[in-house]
Amino acid sequence: MTAKGNERVKAVAAMAMLTALAVAADIFLRIPNIGGILTYEPKEVILTIGAFIFGTIPGLIMSLVVCFVEMITISTTGPIGLLMNFLASATFIGVASVIYHRKKTMGRAIIGLVSGSLAMIGIMLLWNYIMTPIYMGVPREAVVDLFLPLLIPFNAIKAALNSAVVLLLYKGVVTALRKSRLIPERESNDGENKRANTIILVIVSAVAVVTLLMVLLIFAKII
Repeated sequence: MTAKGNERVKAVAAMAMLTALAVAADIFLRIPNIGGILTYEPKEVILTIGAFIFGTIPGLIMSLVVCFVEMITISTTGPIGLLMNFLASATFIGVASVIYHRKKTMGRAIIGLVSGSLAMIGIMLLWNYIMTPIYMGVPREAVVDLFLPLLIPFNAIKAALNSAVVLLLYKGVVTALRKSRLIPERESNDGENKRANTIILVIVSAVAVVTLLMVLLIFAKII
């Protein structure tokens, strides 16, 4: 096996380990029934660290795997829960890691995490407005009434807590993986390649278009 192939195998092993840790955190460290309808899960901490190390696309893949495992094991919300979980994780992880990978500095990490937090809060308000009435059978006005007392504070506190823990743990995780020879001693600071950025742009655009269409259908009283 070539040196490059060996590095890829090690990277896949490290990503699998982080994915397993995220699943364990999701199962054993979750706090359910916040406000009666919300659940805090710390999986984004581990997944964001993984995306910071390996890139945005691997981070999104790890997130999808963890959300799927959650759906078939401990979740009671089925495909809708999978969709909402993945949207929240992917938005936070994707925005934060794209910004961080443009220039890997502490300042960029903080900007990325703050931007990811704001994006996640916004996207989850929209998708709670879209999906909660369908899933729970409540009027959309009731969902809007929960924005300020519950949904915004919950997502803001969740994002702030996850961001703080990412900053606290990132260096230690990287050091441990380097000592285990699962990642190189030095990380490239060149950012992600153009193909990866194109894929991310397509994904973000698709989510934005679908969200806009769903909102327009709601206001047209079709759904």
